[in-house]
Amino acid sequence: MSYGLCGASKEDRDYYELKQAAAEYYRSRNVPERLEEALNSTFFLSPEDVYGHLANYFAQFSKTPIICSIRGKKVLDGTGKATVEVEVLCTVKNTDKSICSSVLSAHSELPYLASSDALEASEEERIKSVDIALEWIKDSLSPLLKGMPPNEQCNIDKLLSEYLKPKIEEENERTRIEKEEREAAVPPVISLPPPAAPPKSAKKKGSGKGKKTAAVEKPIPPEDPPETTIRGSLAIGGVSLALAKASAIINNTPLYLHIASLKQDQLPTELAMPIPMITLLSYGKSSPGKLNLMKEVLVFPKPGLTMQQSVDMAVALQKQIVKQIDSASKTGSVMKNVSPLGCLVLGCDRVDQPLDLISEACEHLGLELGTNLHLAINCAAHELMDYNKGKYEVVTGTFKSPDEMVDMYVDVISRHPAVVALIDPLRKEDALQWQSMGTTLGSRCYLIADVASKSVSNLLINRTVKIPMSSGIVIKNSNETTVSDLMEVFRLVEGEKHVTVLGCKYEESIDDSLVDLAVGLGARFIKLGGLLRGERTTKYNRLLAIEEGLTQNGTLGKQPEHEFPVLCNDIQSPTSQEEEQRLKCVQTEEKPGGAHI
Repeated sequence: MSYGLCGASKEDRDYYELKQAAAEYYRSRNVPERLEEALNSTFFLSPEDVYGHLANYFAQFSKTPIICSIRGKKVLDGTGKATVEVEVLCTVKNTDKSICSSVLSAHSELPYLASSDALEASEEERIKSVDIALEWIKDSLSPLLKGMPPNEQCNIDKLLSEYLKPKIEEENERTRIEKEEREAAVPPVISLPPPAAPPKSAKKKGSGKGKKTAAVEKPIPPEDPPETTIRGSLAIGGVSLALAKASAIINNTPLYLHIASLKQDQLPTELAMPIPMITLLSYGKSSPGKLNLMKEVLVFPKPGLTMQQSVDMAVALQKQIVKQIDSASKTGSVMKNVSPLGCLVLGCDRVDQPLDLISEACEHLGLELGTNLHLAINCAAHELMDYNKGKYEVVTGTFKSPDEMVDMYVDVISRHPAVVALIDPLRKEDALQWQSMGTTLGSRCYLIADVASKSVSNLLINRTVKIPMSSGIVIKNSNETTVSDLMEVFRLVEGEKHVTVLGCKYEESIDDSLVDLAVGLGARFIKLGGLLRGERTTKYNRLLAIEEGLTQNGTLGKQPEHEFPVLCNDIQSPTSQEEEQRLKCVQTEEKPGGAHI
C-alpha cells in the first residue's frame, strides 16, 4: 500500500484502487503517458474532477453524432392553420437526445377573396397534406435517414429529393385522372350552323367621318395553370431545415454561419445584413375602400442604416400614421384591422392616397422619402384581373389593359420617385408588358416577381429567372424546398445579376429560421411583413440579435448602394404559332357582353 494511503478511509482506498485499475487498463492500450500521469496525480482531487477530466479527454475520440430518429407532429401556424413541426433526435456521446425542432408553414396561392366553399376545400386539402407529411416522416424519412450524420446536408437533401420523385409522378397521374373525369362529366357542345347573314341594305352609307369607332381590344394571354403542390411535400422542406438547425447546434455554430459556410464552402470573414422590407399598410381586394391595387405598401431604409435604426423608423412611421388617421376621423378614433401580413388594413379610393399618407407622416417625423427610406408596392396584379373583361380592376369600377397598367406605373413613379420597387406589377403571363416596363422603368426601379415567378423547384428545372423579365424575385422556403435547393437557386439568381428577396409566406409560423437563412444565403432584401403580429416580430427580433452578434465579432459587412440591374430584352417571345394558339384559347373562353370601361 502506498505511504499516502496510511490512515485513509475505505472509500479512499477503493477510489485509489479504481484509479490504478483504470491506469493499467489504459497503459495496456497505449494511452498517452500524460493521461496516465494525470490519473496518478489526481489523488487529492474529487472523483467528479477525475471523471470530468477523463470525459473531456475521450470526448474528442467519440463517434460523430448521428440521427437516431425524426419525429413530426401537427401544430398551428400564426394564423391558426395546421402545419408540421419536425423534431430531430441524435445520438451524441452514446446518448439519444432531442436536438431541435423547426416549423415550416404550408404555402398556397389561394386568392384572399375566395369563396367559402373554396376556402373550406383548401383547408381540408391542407389537413390531408399535413397528415400525409406526418406519415412520410414516421414511416419513411426517419428510417431512411437514421444513422446518418446530420451535417451531411447535401447527401441528406439528395435522399429527400429522390424520395419525392415517385410521389411527384403519382400526384401528376392523380391530377391527370381527375382532369379527365371532369372533362368526361361535361356534356358535349353541339355546334349550331351560323345564322344567315342579313340582307344588304339598299340605302347608301355615308362616309362616317367624325364618328368614333370602338377600339379593338387585344385579347390577353390566358392564365397559366397553377403549379401542382404535392400532398405531404411539407415533410421534405421541414426535415431538411430541421437537420440544418441540428447540425449547427451540434457544432455550436449559429445557423446563419452554418448556412453561409455550406454555400461558400468555407467560413466567411464577414456577412452583410439583408435590407428589411417592412409592410406598413395593406389595401387590395380585401380592404374596405375602392383601391384594389396595393396589397402591401412597404418601406425599407437606405443601405448603411443599422437594423435597429430601420425598425425604430418603421415603428415611428406606423404610430404617426395611426395618429393621422384618428385626427382625420370625425369620431377621433377609427377601427383598425390587422392583416395576417402584420400590418394595418385601410381603405382608400385613389392610387395616390397611401403614398401621400406616408409622405405626410415622414414630414412630421423629419424623414425624407428617397433619402432616409424608400418605398415598395406589392401590386399583387394576379388578384386584380377580371377575365371577363380582360383587364385589371385597379380601383373599383376602373379597368386597365396590360398596356395601360405600364403607363399608370410610369406615371405613379414619376410623381412619387421614392417608390423604387414594384412587386408583381403584372401577371406573369403578360410577358410583353414586363419587357416594356423593363425598358421604361428598369433603370430607376426594381421590378420584382413574387407570385409572377415560378416556385424554387421549377426555377431549378428551367435554370432561368428571366421569365417574366424582372430585376429580382421573391424566394420562399416552403413545401418540398430543401436547404440545398435554396443555395442553388440563390446561386442561379445571383449569376443572372438579379436581386434576391427572401420572403415570408402569407400564413407564417413563429419559427425564426428564415432570418438565419437570409443572412447565411446573402439575400439583398428580406420581406417579413409588418410589425403587428407575433410570428412577424419574432423574426425582426432575430434580425436584431444577429446584427448585434456580427457587430460584436467584427464580422458585420455592408450592403452596397441600390443599383438597378440592366434589363436586357433578351427573352424569346412566343412564336407566332404559339401566340396564335394562346389567343385562340382566349377567344374560345371569352364571354359575350363584357363591356370595357
